[in-house]
Amino acid sequence: MSGEPPAPELIARGTPAFRRASLGLVLASLVIFGNLYAIHPLLPLIAEQYQVSTLRASNAFTLTSLTLGLSLLILGPLSDAFGRRAPLIIGMACTSVLTLGIAFSDSFTTLLWLRALLGIALGVLPATAIAYLGDSMQRGALISAVGLYIGGNTVGGAGGRLLGGFIADHVSLDAVFLIIGASSLLCTLVVLLLLPPARGFSAQPLSLSGTLRNFASHLGNRALLPAYLVGGLNFMVFINLYTFVTFRLSGEPWQLGASSLGMLFLTYLAGTFSSSLSGRVGAERATLGMATGILIFALGCLVTLTSPLWLIIGGLLLNSFGFFLTHSLANSWINQNATHAKASASSLYSVFYYLGAAVGIYYLAPFWRLAGWPAVVAGSLLVLVVNLALTGYLRRR
Repeated sequence: MSGEPPAPELIARGTPAFRRASLGLVLASLVIFGNLYAIHPLLPLIAEQYQVSTLRASNAFTLTSLTLGLSLLILGPLSDAFGRRAPLIIGMACTSVLTLGIAFSDSFTTLLWLRALLGIALGVLPATAIAYLGDSMQRGALISAVGLYIGGNTVGGAGGRLLGGFIADHVSLDAVFLIIGASSLLCTLVVLLLLPPARGFSAQPLSLSGTLRNFASHLGNRALLPAYLVGGLNFMVFINLYTFVTFRLSGEPWQLGASSLGMLFLTYLAGTFSSSLSGRVGAERATLGMATGILIFALGCLVTLTSPLWLIIGGLLLNSFGFFLTHSLANSWINQNATHAKASASSLYSVFYYLGAAVGIYYLAPFWRLAGWPAVVAGSLLVLVVNLALTGYLRRR
């Protein structure tokens, strides 16, 4: 007779617990990514209200991405030691409170500090979500649940921008953050009621030396580091192209308002489609698929050089399709080629991903000041050429 405790009963697909867990994480995605990206179409309004330059206004987004990326180095190991559900709920509650605080900020400096703290709170979702599903779901249910979660990420990013822009066209900038913060708090309460405990969670010792050894090992893996760079450089260009396109299209001759600028981010839905297609690319053709995504992305950049708005939107659709195809395949590549500590390997990918978003604005800003949008596109193409070389290196390996 074995003295070991029985294995926990994991959640099966199609059960009420599966629906509750999936819906809970989708709602969490809407809150986290909605709060992260809702500020994107509001940057021209922030620059005007606080009388700051476009580059300074963009720091309201950049700082959040920076602190989010760095927080994953800490939040991932903390989640392994202390659990999945509780940190997620706490992070969502902090997200709601910080966004409500932004509504009452009386200076641009205060807004930046609150957005920097917000990035740390937002990091709980990418740090815990996939691990929560792995601890909770049977193998057959896991794939479906992860797909729903990633879909929630995409909808949260596009919906947050769309909602932020739409509200801003009808109420004050402060009211936008008040409405988003209050809605986030309500969703947090719903997630608290919906989300079951992670039944298979087993606490791991919190070891700084062990965590650092895993990170160093992954960074020294020649099959992983180029893929980390592909993810970071790709997002560095992609997300910040949207930052500058909002400044471009808010001016002459387009003069789009906040709600119209928010609708530009519906082009992200092309990425939802390409992400689903990436599952049909075999492992042996993953690097070719990454390169194809980069080339489609580059084509989209060139299309945006035109003046008709419908063509610019077409270029953004190509950008989104190509970016998310490469992003999905690079993510899968990391999981397939990490020899151990796969959660740490995936966490490092997210660190490169969000740090790329944070530094990209400082890379592209000189191009914007030099010659506007055409120079921004030229700077982006230089990065995409580097990414093509990196995928070529991975293919040769």
